[in-house]
Amino acid sequence: MIPLNIPNVLSLYRLLCFPVVLYFALHGNAVVFTWLLCINLVTDILDGLIARKFNMMTEVGARLDSIADLGTYILAFVGVFCFKAADFKPYLFSFSIFIGLFIVCDLLALVKFRRLASLHLYSWKIGGYIQGLFFFTLFVFGFYTPFYYFAIIWGILSFIEHICVQLVLPELISNARGLYWVLRDRRRSDSFNETQH
Repeated sequence: MIPLNIPNVLSLYRLLCFPVVLYFALHGNAVVFTWLLCINLVTDILDGLIARKFNMMTEVGARLDSIADLGTYILAFVGVFCFKAADFKPYLFSFSIFIGLFIVCDLLALVKFRRLASLHLYSWKIGGYIQGLFFFTLFVFGFYTPFYYFAIIWGILSFIEHICVQLVLPELISNARGLYWVLRDRRRSDSFNETQH
């Protein structure tokens, strides 16, 4: 059963809101889509901040947040193709790499661990804020090329780190922080095991 604390309620809201936001995107209502997507982006920031501030972080909450994040990314991608395709046409190659690596992150987790990843790496969290702010700026104010490159490059690097962490981990954990910490903990574990023999 999902604990109904504030962060989980916000994540559940994003999940339940997904088909509604998707409907307005596919039916060409840019105004309502933009408002609802922006609310999703704000609740995405709030649930993580509240969970950390008030020590409400749980394994279930981390998984729920990851699924809700996936939905928000999908909605942003759909919004780009429905309303901003002309702006993205010159940048299709780099944006395709971004989307491709994003998909690989989830597919690798499903194949290796049989569930979506909820690693919550620092680079991924920061990237989520950067990309969320980019999508907010995109749909509210318009396309800004330097910000696009900053968000895309950060995203690609964080996706690569995410893939590397998944390849290193023998089993999936939440809040892994980053590749440095995963490798450090692995070395410590290996050293401890050696001293026991």
